[in-house]
Amino acid sequence: MKIFASIGRGWVEGVASFSAALSVLGETVCEAAALPFHPKRFRFGDCMIAFQRAAFDGLPICTGIGFLLGLILAFESAAALRTFGVESYVANLLAIGLFRELGPIITAIVLAGRSGSAFAAEIGTMKVDEELDALSTMGLPPVRFLILPRTFAAVMAMPILTIFVELAGLVGGAIVLKLMDIPGAVFWGNVAATTTIFMIVFGLAKSVFFGLLVGFVGCCAGMRTKSTADGVGVAATSAVVGGIVAVAVSDGIIAVICHFWGV
Repeated sequence: MKIFASIGRGWVEGVASFSAALSVLGETVCEAAALPFHPKRFRFGDCMIAFQRAAFDGLPICTGIGFLLGLILAFESAAALRTFGVESYVANLLAIGLFRELGPIITAIVLAGRSGSAFAAEIGTMKVDEELDALSTMGLPPVRFLILPRTFAAVMAMPILTIFVELAGLVGGAIVLKLMDIPGAVFWGNVAATTTIFMIVFGLAKSVFFGLLVGFVGCCAGMRTKSTADGVGVAATSAVVGGIVAVAVSDGIIAVICHFWGV
């Protein structure tokens, strides 16, 4: 009986969390839609602080991961393609993989781990300290003051971080092929021949959407923090896991849609 009770309790908590997330989403959309008519309501200073933490403070780790990603992909794929004597096509593989898929999704995962958890912890701590109740009592919507600036910061940070991840990955691939006696001119020529404007724009558009998901999921997890000893930790964990799952699911849906559209 305890098993059925735990299953039922899990379903009830899941439905309640989903309902709360939808409520926060609806309020966020309404506040965002009202911004063009009341631009002074937007907390531009808070947005810039969150943007600095998400973008500039995250550049070193994103660049490092992108470099290692390109290094590993180039090394593994070149070892296989060398059998056919076409290891120079590693450049084409890297360009397509980084610009279309790997660049945006790897950056989104890093952003979820760094900034998504930070958003949840910050807002969760404010909720535990009853600062959110104080804002509501003063007639200041927490969504406008807390969620919108951080979500916009994540949206602005994602394309910048994605560009650095992609460029670092290409540099890593170029180094590997250079060690395999493939001239750099051949590598960058293949990259230029393979890469299209649509491919770059498509990847950056995906990164913007992933940033929106990561920012909102992190803030939403913070808003649903429980006033317990481990409430903030659970909220930060939920922000990371929820952000990664949301990015993965949405990327799969986008891939299926692009397949049927022939993009």
